[in-house]
Amino acid sequence: MSIEQAKAVVLVSGGLDSATTIAYVQSKHFLCYALSIDYGQRHISELNFARGLCTHFNVVEHKVIKVDLAALGGSALTDASQQIPTEKSAGIPSTYVPARNTIMLSIALGWAEVLGAQDVFIGANAVDYSGYPDCRPEYIDAYERVANLATKAGVEGSGFRIHAPLIDLKKADIIKVGYKLGVDFSQTVSCYQASPSGAACGICDSCRIRKEGFLEAEIDDPTVYV
Repeated sequence: MSIEQAKAVVLVSGGLDSATTIAYVQSKHFLCYALSIDYGQRHISELNFARGLCTHFNVVEHKVIKVDLAALGGSALTDASQQIPTEKSAGIPSTYVPARNTIMLSIALGWAEVLGAQDVFIGANAVDYSGYPDCRPEYIDAYERVANLATKAGVEGSGFRIHAPLIDLKKADIIKVGYKLGVDFSQTVSCYQASPSGAACGICDSCRIRKEGFLEAEIDDPTVYV
């Protein structure tokens, strides 16, 4: 008798971390349902890279859902009048998008409930990251509790698990994991102000973290810089 393959919803942004996450999820033999959010980000090329990743990994389905967080403002990633910082911030940087991960996880959770999936994956990382409060392990743990309190599946069914498999890894270690899993990092974009084709600026915080990660991992950086 065959065992039914478990489903998982995976948040995919087109970046290095989410590419490694989807490769990891597939290595665990889940049926992958990929979700990308068009939240009004200035670096819209990431959605094209997300589509490419989902095609490459042959996911069961890929949804791109639009939520206009630019209408709320409050972030350099959604407001073209704000400069993208090129220096490491002492506190939470201006590239923080208010409630972004909470909104994205909530949409992923809703789709998981419809699909009958118990597992939701996000590529959040708390080591080499920009200081975002919604990338910390305690946030992921708290959100999982909310997910099981606020849903029919949580109350009457088997509940949910919110996974952030990269949360405790340095960027270099994430790159090594992705490399072993066959991720083509040339097909990912991390830059906060990438060109429409995905060429990276090389000077924003996200580019800095990415470049340092490849150097430490001693793996060639395939990123195209402007």
